[in-house]
Amino acid sequence: MLTALLFDLDGTLTDTDTLHLQAFRQLLHEHDGRELSQAQFEAQVSGRANGELFAELFVGASAEQCRALADRKEALFRDLSPSLEPMPGLLRLLEHARAHALGLCVVTNAPRLNAEHMLGAMGLGRHFEHVLVAEELARPKPDPLPYLTGLQRLGAEAGQALAFEDSLPGVAAASGAGIFTVGVATTQTPERLLAAGAGLVIDDFNDPALWALIKAMQ
Repeated sequence: MLTALLFDLDGTLTDTDTLHLQAFRQLLHEHDGRELSQAQFEAQVSGRANGELFAELFVGASAEQCRALADRKEALFRDLSPSLEPMPGLLRLLEHARAHALGLCVVTNAPRLNAEHMLGAMGLGRHFEHVLVAEELARPKPDPLPYLTGLQRLGAEAGQALAFEDSLPGVAAASGAGIFTVGVATTQTPERLLAAGAGLVIDDFNDPALWALIKAMQ
């Protein structure tokens, strides 16, 4: 029986990778004139938590400098996203969850300020009982811990839940927690999402295959 839905945020609830790419490009240009291609962003940056990522991007920088650079990048992103559009079909799914008393949780590698900003920019903050962010947990995605924590907060079993993810680290985290994971093909190809552990890949939340899955689990 389906009792819980757990969602990544960036690229899953709303398509934000273009905005994050712009923010990273501006940050790197300001810092040392470096460029960042779309391919580099998709392969090295998308879906990752800031701690490890910024240490790799700014080799030799201190932990304090990396935190400051990450804060600058996230501020640039928030400036670029005063309003955001939910993914097609998301509002329909959230209404279905409300009507069937399904638990809802956001599980994201984004910082708390970004998560709150993005949910507010979509007008969705009131829908989610819990918002879990990587910086407040011992380990970020691709470790299963964020999703295991989400299940615990919702009082749900992995077999009673669905997770929605667009990134390879996210799919690895959710499937590693034993949750049937639906890949959202906004930032990765269906083939890569399936190879990472997704059980189903959809273009958006209106996909008939998703609704057939939900019906089968209820």
